[in-house]
Amino acid sequence: MSLEQDIQQSKFRNEHQKAVVNLLFTVSWLKEQTRAIFDPEEITPQQFNILRILRGSHPKPLSTQAIRDRMLEKMSDTSRIVDRLIVKGLVKKVTCESDRRLVDVQITDKGRKLLERIDLKENEMDEIVKGLNEAEAKELNQLLDKIRQGRE
Repeated sequence: MSLEQDIQQSKFRNEHQKAVVNLLFTVSWLKEQTRAIFDPEEITPQQFNILRILRGSHPKPLSTQAIRDRMLEKMSDTSRIVDRLIVKGLVKKVTCESDRRLVDVQITDKGRKLLERIDLKENEMDEIVKGLNEAEAKELNQLLDKIRQGRE
C-alpha cells in the first residue's frame, strides 16, 4: 500500500514533506512489527536497546549517561528504564571504578540469555523489511545516513 492510501492523504506540500511524513509513519509501523518480537519477552523496544548496548560493552559497565548517548531514541528517562530492568533482574548496578561515588550499569546473565532468545528471532526481524533486496537495503541505509548528515 502507498503512504497516500495508508494515511488517506493525497496531497503533500512537496516531496520533502512527504518523505518526512513517510519516515514518521514507517517508524511507527516498524515499532508495531517489532512488538511481536519483544512482547513475549515482556520488554519494550527501549529496554531491548539498553540491553543491546550493555551486551556490546560487556563485561565493562556503563554509566546511564553513556547508555543514553548510545541509545537509538535519546530520552531523559533512561534511569527509570534501567530501574525497571533491575527489577526484572536483567541488569545490575555496580560501583564505578574511577569514581566510587557513582554507579554504573551492567547486563546480567539473565539479561544476556534474554537477548540470546531474541537473537534466535533475527530472521523475523529481517522479514520486517523483506520487501527490500540486499542492494536496496544498503541504499536505504546510505540515504538515511545522508539525511542525518545534512543536519549536523
